[in-house]
Amino acid sequence: MLSLLKKLTTGTPAPAPPAADKVDPYMLGLHDAMLSGWFNQQTGELFSGFPVAPEDTLLDVGCGDGGNVHFCGMRGAKIIIADIDAAKVEATRQRLSDTPARDVECHVTDCNPLPIADATVTRVVSTEVIEHVDDPAQFLAELVRVGRPGALYLLSVPHPSSEDLQKDIAAPEYFQKPNHIRIISEEQFKAMVSEAGLEVLSHSQYGFYWSMWMLLFWEAKVDFSNADHPLLNHWADTWQAVLNSPRGAQIKQALDAVVAKSQVIIARKPE
Repeated sequence: MLSLLKKLTTGTPAPAPPAADKVDPYMLGLHDAMLSGWFNQQTGELFSGFPVAPEDTLLDVGCGDGGNVHFCGMRGAKIIIADIDAAKVEATRQRLSDTPARDVECHVTDCNPLPIADATVTRVVSTEVIEHVDDPAQFLAELVRVGRPGALYLLSVPHPSSEDLQKDIAAPEYFQKPNHIRIISEEQFKAMVSEAGLEVLSHSQYGFYWSMWMLLFWEAKVDFSNADHPLLNHWADTWQAVLNSPRGAQIKQALDAVVAKSQVIIARKPE
């Protein structure tokens, strides 16, 4: 999700208000994600319950712009990236060049099958991918195949509360191939992961901020490459004020529980 949202919010800021006071919606979204458990520098966890260490071999399937694996590369792990988009793979490879990752391996692939040997990796990441693929069971089977016994998995898909909110507002192509071709309920997500042979360790959700941002994005009718509009700017200002308020964290938690952009499962491959 973070790679998509970064793409949506990398426009040129408007000249007013002054730059020092303007809230950057991407950086605010990143801060919001960190409050939800992402990118914990102190614990070395990419997400709560998903630590990454130098001895790990980590695979990111659907690597996007490489934000997740950059964090993991900074932990010194071996990184394997896989994506159907050759340009994204190359951009992520270049992004990893400034990290202490002990090795980087790249694959341009549709993941059917993954060009990786059985029981190769100790950590598997695939965020906001399953909603795009034609056969989720086959896709997950490949992820499970390449994991070593005891490997940890970080999987995320859009939460149905946010997807349902967008249904009548989003551009039609948002719910058409190659974009979101299915909405996955919490129960379906857990069942998919369990039926693939993984043990679900945690199932959480977050992202009220981005759910509302995207709803306003469709109404603003601006381009992804320059998503600058009063609706979006005012929303970023409002959410920053919420987080800065005395009970900001409590309010965020309550709203994330009602409408969430994403749901995240941490799972383990049985020994």
